[in-house]
Amino acid sequence: MRLDLVVIGLGYVGLPLARLAGAAGLSVAGYDLSPTVVDNLGRGRSSTPDVAPAEVAAMLAAGFQATTDPAVLDAADTVVICVPTGLTSDGDPDLGHVRAAAHTVACRLRPGMLVVLESTSYPGTTDEVLRPILERGSGLRAGEDFHLGFSPERIDPGNRRYGPRNTPKVVSGHTPLCAKHVAAFYQDLVDTVIVASGTREAEMAKLLENTHRLVNIALVNEVAVFCRQLGIDVWDVLHCAATKPYGYAPFTPGPGVGGHCIPVDPRYLLSKAESAGFTFSLVNAALQVTERMPEYIADRAVELLAEAGGLAGAEVLLLGVTYKPDVPDLRGSPAFAVAEALRRRGADLRFHDPFAAEFVVAGAPVPRELDLAAGLGRADLTILLQNHRCYQPNRLARAARLLFDTRGTVPGGSVAHL
Repeated sequence: MRLDLVVIGLGYVGLPLARLAGAAGLSVAGYDLSPTVVDNLGRGRSSTPDVAPAEVAAMLAAGFQATTDPAVLDAADTVVICVPTGLTSDGDPDLGHVRAAAHTVACRLRPGMLVVLESTSYPGTTDEVLRPILERGSGLRAGEDFHLGFSPERIDPGNRRYGPRNTPKVVSGHTPLCAKHVAAFYQDLVDTVIVASGTREAEMAKLLENTHRLVNIALVNEVAVFCRQLGIDVWDVLHCAATKPYGYAPFTPGPGVGGHCIPVDPRYLLSKAESAGFTFSLVNAALQVTERMPEYIADRAVELLAEAGGLAGAEVLLLGVTYKPDVPDLRGSPAFAVAEALRRRGADLRFHDPFAAEFVVAGAPVPRELDLAAGLGRADLTILLQNHRCYQPNRLARAARLLFDTRGTVPGGSVAHL
């Protein structure tokens, strides 16, 4: 039986794509190396909060299958690679999953097949990393025997306004004909398709999007630190600036950046720039600013508890340890670095987060506080790291003995703000 699509990698990017394609009437299968992910999907359990169990059940009823067997690729007309692209222990780009997926596809590549990479990477990855593996392993040539393209994922976990269908989809191809095939595939899945002039342009566009966020977040973080030094209310500054209807994009400060994109993608850009003999001074500076924020938060905690005997031995309650509000995802959360900085200063930590069952920092679990009211009343200092909707500002202000709000959501003169 032929399959219109096989998605490689059934996580935050791949599963929503499989759901979208199935809803458009395509025959879809998913390939993943994790037996746990595959088994859970077969039982109707989602691997990502953006795809509900009921939606997985509907996918299965429509014929979707998840498997750890690469033989499923034999039936595919289109293969989309949605595997993680993280960093090595040294902070360098790690394309191990992309290379592994490419070797898996190469063994089963046949004439006429379309292969698309959605995983974020530096400019040149599709042409210099993916294509040679596919061609050597198959004996076929991209643009002549099979079609090859890149289309950067734009998944925003928890975003209720923009999802895969109504977020414009950038597509590109190894050749103009390849680009036409990539565009034809996605145009039935999404509302808007944007065709880039080449794969490098599309790859660079994705890095620019997230580096743009990093730089602007770093800017308002440094503005927040400066405003405190001058006794200026940074949150009022940001509110006033955001009223300008043109030429200004609002960003808010916080304890750092998190997720799989903003802390990672700019490093892919820096790596490529370094190999080309170019220095992104602004991007390097932005990374330095954001990486200093957890230490700044810990130093503020020391100052706040100075009159009560200092931070050493004090009980500190961390509210919200996920990287994003109302999303059960701890990947790259700045809460990890904040917790480490507080521990080094002797704090006794606890955490509360309805979206995180556990919070393990440098191999040591942080005790979870299940009773928010009791935790607020007992902690010497409560630090709001993530503004989940369940954290009602007025309640926090009344119940906490001492509250440090890093998100600018809790009013009151007795509340310490970033």
